[in-house]
Amino acid sequence: MSKITAAITGVGAYVPEYVLTNQILETMVDTNDEWITARTGIKERRILKEDGKGTSYLAIKAAQDLINKKGIDPKDIELVIVATATPDMKAASTAAYTATNIGATNAFSFDLEAACSSFLFGMSVAARYIESGKYKNVLLIGADKNSSFINYKDRATCIIFGDGAGAVLFEPNQEGLGLQDELLRSNGEGREFLQATYGGSSYPINENTFKEGKHYVFQEGRTVFKNAVFNMADVTERIMERNQLTNDDIAWLAAHQANKRIIEATANRVELDPTKVMMNIHKYGNTTSATLPLLLHDYESQLKKDDKIIFAAFGGGFTWGSIYLTWAYNS
Repeated sequence: MSKITAAITGVGAYVPEYVLTNQILETMVDTNDEWITARTGIKERRILKEDGKGTSYLAIKAAQDLINKKGIDPKDIELVIVATATPDMKAASTAAYTATNIGATNAFSFDLEAACSSFLFGMSVAARYIESGKYKNVLLIGADKNSSFINYKDRATCIIFGDGAGAVLFEPNQEGLGLQDELLRSNGEGREFLQATYGGSSYPINENTFKEGKHYVFQEGRTVFKNAVFNMADVTERIMERNQLTNDDIAWLAAHQANKRIIEATANRVELDPTKVMMNIHKYGNTTSATLPLLLHDYESQLKKDDKIIFAAFGGGFTWGSIYLTWAYNS
């Protein structure tokens, strides 16, 4: 009996209608289009504006897009994982609510949080369930409503983040396609440099912390940038070396869309042609857990069966890693 591998067999996505451009941000905070573009590569980002709608709304929309495209019965989905740094609430589970609302009534579900590495780590988890032989349909969704914890008077963060969601379906593969290898890492010493502190159990929100705006996300940009450049490039190079892959072998680099300069540094480290680098940061900004599946959605028509894809991400915690996957279908 051939070994079971876990392959991505479908992709869906959703981004909100409202477009927050650099020009609009110029009216909100001390910045300008030239400054933002030069430092991040971002031109606009999508924002979920409707009251009462959170990450689950984005996740449900992305999952429904996938379900409709694939023509699958939601009742056949056995597991729903929502990778997110912005769950609807501290409790209950965003994944459980999402699964029920898409009709995946036979699935169990859970949230997975590893900041901007959440979807990457979720790929590893989803693959293990498929490889076990017990599960045949695992839905992995990366979704974040980052605008819910952004201070739009803080130039260091408000120019970067947007809202969005992407979803992929993992199924068993008998041809050896799908997830091939992974190199995942974390270092808790980095959490002070990128965090949404208040609202967690160690830092409950009270009237004073709310007035002081401590419920918003904070980052020490230079430290995060330096660590992201080094670590994303390092694991990308190492996973290629471990699998004896040259830059000619790689069809695509799907890197977390946090900053165009970080993505380019990762590609340069392995001497990868820029035409092989997936890029949509200019349209969406950093959607945290959604960046990788949104890349797959935007590039799906260009992906071919057997394409070798290297995924890489870096996030708060610090968390980071790289995954080597071979694509399983032609669009």
